[in-house]
Amino acid sequence: MILLSAKTLSSSPFLLRSSPHPQNHNPKPLSACQALPESEYRTERGLTFDSGDSFFRHESATGRDLGVLAASLYKKSKGSVRVLDAMCGCGIRSLRYLVEAEADFVLANDANENYGRTILENLSQGLGGSGEERRWVVTHTDANRVMTECYLRRDFYDLIDVDSFGSESSFLRSAYNALKLDGLFYVTSTDGYTSGGHRPHHSLASYGAFVRPMPYSNEVGLRMLIGGALREASVLGYRITPLFSYYSYHGPVFRVMLRMNRGKLPENRNYGFISYCTECGNSQAFSWNELGRICCPCSDAKVSSSLVVSGPLWIGPLHNASYLTEMLNLAEQWGWTGNDTETHLGKLLKQMIDESDPKLPFGYIKLDEVASRAKINSPPLRTMMSALNKEGYAVSRSHIAFNAIKTNCPMAVCIRIAKELQQC
Repeated sequence: MILLSAKTLSSSPFLLRSSPHPQNHNPKPLSACQALPESEYRTERGLTFDSGDSFFRHESATGRDLGVLAASLYKKSKGSVRVLDAMCGCGIRSLRYLVEAEADFVLANDANENYGRTILENLSQGLGGSGEERRWVVTHTDANRVMTECYLRRDFYDLIDVDSFGSESSFLRSAYNALKLDGLFYVTSTDGYTSGGHRPHHSLASYGAFVRPMPYSNEVGLRMLIGGALREASVLGYRITPLFSYYSYHGPVFRVMLRMNRGKLPENRNYGFISYCTECGNSQAFSWNELGRICCPCSDAKVSSSLVVSGPLWIGPLHNASYLTEMLNLAEQWGWTGNDTETHLGKLLKQMIDESDPKLPFGYIKLDEVASRAKINSPPLRTMMSALNKEGYAVSRSHIAFNAIKTNCPMAVCIRIAKELQQC
């Protein structure tokens, strides 16, 4: 492990930095006049930083927003928060945890030593003041190794953020080992090809789920990720609960915030199989006890080639509505939802809260599929939602797919309603 300080030749392996806990969550951008010729300065939520040569996506800012809000809520409830940023890149995520969430300590790690100076400069610029309070340290080692070493030193963290690439799942167990009980684990996948059901043996190896093509594959990606995390947690005697699940089309990126505690889910609750019938368009969830008896009502309880089954996956709720409400309230307090440039985050959180309705099943229905089956033009989304509500069905927008709804209405009824709307 390589530990870096502000001075490359410093005798101390740690960078000691103290600053007053900031209260301004939209601080003034720092001057970029100190930039090196090869530097590329950017601004995110009022914080100026250098992305250097690291892989950086400004589109991922929303995912960072959600992580910062969760870290801040944790600190408000527990009194302190220590963060391990296992794959920190240029360090902007670590910087935001320190400045905006007011983290008491952040371990910023990235295996690429070439990012060292960029990370140090970013964290140094973001925190002023004097004193000997250690608030952050930069390391360069493999993510699994740094988390394992933390576990061996009994150096446990309140929030571990692993912003990994692809469907890499080998870090799950080492992250749990380094996480405090009731701590938060922010897990990532960017493998949309596998979640789309195009590499079922790959999803089986990575997450223990045989995933096949389904019309709501991006939600399947979130459920595959949670299911794999649940399986690894159960091996260690832990249970996990999703606080929120976020999908973004760029990448694509699947991010889930999990809370970890002792114990296992009773009788495999919320961990099972899902099916989609290409004939009638309906989806169902099945428990382990129902294996061998999976069928669709449209086939008169007979085995049908039109039934596509994936699993085991997480089939429970993707979000915790009360937790998301707290996040939304905090975002509003910080001014992150109050003007035209910040409305996306507020809209996203509100959609996630709507998706948390316990009446809503897994998956979503694309209105284009309804229109195709009904052989009509696609009905307006708001009009369709209003009609479903009038007939007593639960319905919400999906934050995952444009022009798609989550509803407990059967496909056949959706088709009928769409036809009636077309006639009107």
